Amino acid sequence: MSEPIDPEVIELAGRVFDLARGGHTEELVAYLDAGVPANLTNDKGDTLLLLAAYHAHPDTVAALLERGADHARVNDRGQTALAAAVFRKSTETVERLVAAGADPDAGGQSARLTAQFFDLPEMTALLDAGPGR
Repeated sequence: MSEPIDPEVIELAGRVFDLARGGHTEELVAYLDAGVPANLTNDKGDTLLLLAAYHAHPDTVAALLERGADHARVNDRGQTALAAAVFRKSTETVERLVAAGADPDAGGQSARLTAQFFDLPEMTALLDAGPGR
């Protein structure tokens, strides 16, 4: 049986996830540069990158990618950061993730399937263009 997680660590993690959700890039980067893992994952499998992408914060996404965040990680619902960005119709976030090599077909609910399901032809076009369009 594992030991319970220190409540201060849980509080810190919550704060860091809130920074990603809110697009507070500079403050988030300070935590990452101080040792918080770029691939920190919550109890639903959401990474900092996925949350920043879902809330349409392209600069935060870029900072996370620069610090080694894995764009291929899939949450418990089969979603990637790219699928989240497509769902939110965040063109700049999609472009940054695609440029970093994110796979439009990764995950059970892939970015491409998300674009098709929600009838988002402009997102499909971005995905089809690939990196460096």
